[in-house]
This record gives sequence, C-alpha cells and structure tokens, in this order.
Amino acid sequence: MANCDCHIEIKDQQQRSTLIILLLINAIMFVVEISTGIWADSTGLIADSLDMLADAMVYGISLYAIGHSIAAKAHAAKLSGLFQIALGLGVIIEVVEKLVHGSEPQSLLMMGIGAVALVANTICLVLINKHRHGEVHMRASWIFSKNDVIANLGVIISGGLVMLLHSSIPDLIIGAIIATLVTRGGVAIIKDANQEQQKSSCC
Repeated sequence: MANCDCHIEIKDQQQRSTLIILLLINAIMFVVEISTGIWADSTGLIADSLDMLADAMVYGISLYAIGHSIAAKAHAAKLSGLFQIALGLGVIIEVVEKLVHGSEPQSLLMMGIGAVALVANTICLVLINKHRHGEVHMRASWIFSKNDVIANLGVIISGGLVMLLHSSIPDLIIGAIIATLVTRGGVAIIKDANQEQQKSSCC
C-alpha cells in the first residue's frame, strides 16, 4: 500500500472537476461576449470573447492531458500557448481594421458585459488558484484566468472612457492591450512547457 496511487487519482479528479467548470463558464461567456461585442461594435468585447474562446480550448486540452505523461502535458500546454498567440494576432488585425475604417462602440453594453465577464473570471481565478503551482497544464490555466480578470477591468474602464470622450479610441486601445496580454501569455506558457520538457528529459 506504500506505493498506492490513490492520491494521484484524487488530484487528477480535482483537476478534472475544476477544468470542466472553467470550460463551461468560458464557453458560455464566449457566446455572450461575441454576440454582444458584434452588436455593440466593440473591439474590446470581441477581443475578450476570443480570449474566452482560447481559454475554453485550453481547458479542453488540459482535460485531455490529465493522467497522461509529463511530455503529453507539456505538449498540451504548448498547444494552448499557440492558440493564445493565434487569437491575439487575430485581434490585433481587427484593431487595425477598425482604426482604418472606424467604429462606434456602445459604452453601456461594454461596461455591463465587461462587469458580467469580470464576475465570471473572478470565479474562475478562485477555482484555479489552488492549482497555480501545480503541473504545467494547470499553471497555464491559471495564467489565462489571471489575464482575463485584468482584461475585464480594462473593458469596463474603456467603456467609461468611450462614454466620457465620445471616441472609439479607448475601445481600440483596450482591444490592443488584451491582444498583447493574450499573446504574451501564450509565449510564457510555451516557454514554461519547454522548460518542463527539458527537465523531464534530463531525469
């Protein structure tokens, strides 16, 4: 019994339960934010919705990784990072397009949906916080949740500035900032996964 793997099974089950909840929250908020973002003509909300989509994909990949080898978990984390980078670059293209052609974001919708997303992501952050020093795929999930809370606060603030200044520029700025956060988060996760792979290959 000294070599019982019960603690590993319990840990895996805890990770699985947490990731399923995070996946559902992010999938629902993606639908809410993308539809509202298009209606409100808000780059910030669209960027945040794509961030939610990336997170949902990440949590799905992390669910797959549970119970697999360290190499498989590192590979899953790298795929997560690549998703983040691709979506971040997509948002930057969206920002440039609206900067050229113009937009008319609806500030009240931005602030309202941004507040709902903030509550959702705060719940996610609390749930994933106990795993922030865990395995690489769970550390990746914590990075995403932390960035999401920052992005939601930015959307709310930019909505207020859009209303105050009667300008779409704050919305474009927060869209660009979220895209940068998403991209940097993806790069950080890939670096972490590479380091994890190097450590496992040395042992």
